[in-house]
Amino acid sequence: MPARRHATSLGPETFRFLNVARDLDGDQWDDPELPKLWRYNLHYFDDLNAEGSEERRDWHSALLQKWVRDNPPGRGTGWEPYPTSLRIVNWVKWALSGNTLPPDCVASLAVQTRWLSGRIERHLLGNHLFSNAKALFFAGLYFDGPEAKGWLDAGFEILKQQVPEQILADGGHFERSPMYHALALEDLADIHNVASTWPDAVPAQMRAALESWAALIAPMHRWLGAMSHPDGDIAFFNDAAFGIAPTPVELEKYTARLGLVQPAQVSNGLTQLSATGYIRVESPESVAIIDVAPIGPDYLPAHAHADTLSFELSVFGQRVLVNSGTSEYGSGPERLRQRGTRAHNTVVVDGHDSSKVWGGFRVAQRARPIGLEVFQGELTQVRCGHDGYRRLPGRVTHTRRWQFGVGALDVDDDVTGSFKSAEALFHLHPSIKVSGSEFGSRTNTLTLFLPGDRAVAVLVSGGILSVMESTWHPEFGASVPSLCVAVSFTGASVHTRFSWDVAA
Repeated sequence: MPARRHATSLGPETFRFLNVARDLDGDQWDDPELPKLWRYNLHYFDDLNAEGSEERRDWHSALLQKWVRDNPPGRGTGWEPYPTSLRIVNWVKWALSGNTLPPDCVASLAVQTRWLSGRIERHLLGNHLFSNAKALFFAGLYFDGPEAKGWLDAGFEILKQQVPEQILADGGHFERSPMYHALALEDLADIHNVASTWPDAVPAQMRAALESWAALIAPMHRWLGAMSHPDGDIAFFNDAAFGIAPTPVELEKYTARLGLVQPAQVSNGLTQLSATGYIRVESPESVAIIDVAPIGPDYLPAHAHADTLSFELSVFGQRVLVNSGTSEYGSGPERLRQRGTRAHNTVVVDGHDSSKVWGGFRVAQRARPIGLEVFQGELTQVRCGHDGYRRLPGRVTHTRRWQFGVGALDVDDDVTGSFKSAEALFHLHPSIKVSGSEFGSRTNTLTLFLPGDRAVAVLVSGGILSVMESTWHPEFGASVPSLCVAVSFTGASVHTRFSWDVAA
């Protein structure tokens, strides 16, 4: 069985995607009033293989045939290459799970693959191209005959080029998004799964590559573990949210069912993911995940945020500092805000983003990390700068140092060059309460109260603390009220200390 997601079918023709529930009204598979991403999800058919799908088998069989009747070839959102790719894979998985794919759906599956094979998204690259190739590989094994062999060969050739390009030396996905990394891990596990289902149909010349891809799954698990909080789920860097990819725990269960080597557990201390550019520092009481990474591949910044030198922090197993998350795609102002620097735990200079995010999936004038230094001794220190603000008239450089001690994290921010204003932002998880400052008041100390009567003290020198309202976006379609601690620089440097009682 593949990795399971949460069920999205609420009834035979009622669905919940992106936290929005709607009925399929007649043949309205492409209602223009619904966001395109919602319509994409409708055409993915993820629920065929979701939790409890066996209980919805009759719904699924009827829905499959309805889709074929209502969606003639080449018409509408559902026939775009990306949803077509995901649907092909989901239909094949469903057929391999003890279900009978109706004859008209088998015929449609062949037509869909034929259609896809002429519309590979080489211009988009990234996860789109990977998904196209995976679908061709799946269909090439599901069907027999010369055309199917052509699909298998075409999918394999793309994968042979894309796997080493997209999976970097530390096991991380090249787009530096924990969410898209989890999807890529699932993809490689699925490819291993389907190739193992029809081993005699896999040509001998493909087998060595397939074995090497399966060997990547353990380091990919390790990367995902390093980029997850003690609550077991992913940190939010670049485009990331819960509920899109299977959880890290579900992916470990899946690869264990496949008999693949399981990863070593991430241990206390420092874990440096050098190829992707993240660092995890863990103690018995805390976990910090630090972004000293480029925003992504130079040619593919589609899922990048302006989050250079941001970090997330858990204390006593509870998320305390969090980045914005992602609640929507598209090109609207809220999408732009969530990608901007102010939505992350880093420094904003003169109101500008560290990397110039624009449109829905574009980035210009990108920040690059500079001068990374890591020290491990009695105290662990990470120091790094970035050049994203050098485009400003004052030729500004932001440098940040994290120093980890027993029961404390010290964050030093230095801004060199000429600037009018600088502000360090620390976004709090919605469960965190604040004492020590009323909204709009200015101070240099606060207390953060965690669930379970734990507390974290915040002390600032070189700046003035204030608290403002914000939002956190743990899922698409979700916006949760939260608080943000803002530190306004009074000079060129600010020191922020987070401390907690390790004996509490």
